[in-house]
Amino acid sequence: QVQLVESGGGLVQAGGSLRLSCRASGVTFISYALCWFRQAPGKAREFVSTITWSGGNTKYADSTKGRFIISRDNAKNTMYLQMNSLKPEDTAVYYCAASKLAGYWPTVQRDYDYWGQGTQVTVSS
Repeated sequence: QVQLVESGGGLVQAGGSLRLSCRASGVTFISYALCWFRQAPGKAREFVSTITWSGGNTKYADSTKGRFIISRDNAKNTMYLQMNSLKPEDTAVYYCAASKLAGYWPTVQRDYDYWGQGTQVTVSS
């Protein structure tokens, strides 16, 4: 049974930092590209960042480029999202997902096969 579990969300002031984690089980971790999406209240889910199976290639949404860093530790079956210089508009539920397109960095939801339940990030002004 495939399971993705996010953690690390919380409440932080604008300008602060958080690190999200996504731990996978029930999958051959290196066979998947991974990503973060987020969904703010009343808005559609949007792409945040993605990383290929090796970690050698990453991609970011323009809104997070230069502030967020995605990484993965295949030995620990865990992906991370280091979020710096947080803004109130980063407030959302953050979801991790896994795609069988391991060598690519898909940015659309339909390319992802498994999803976590999400972790809330709230940035106060």
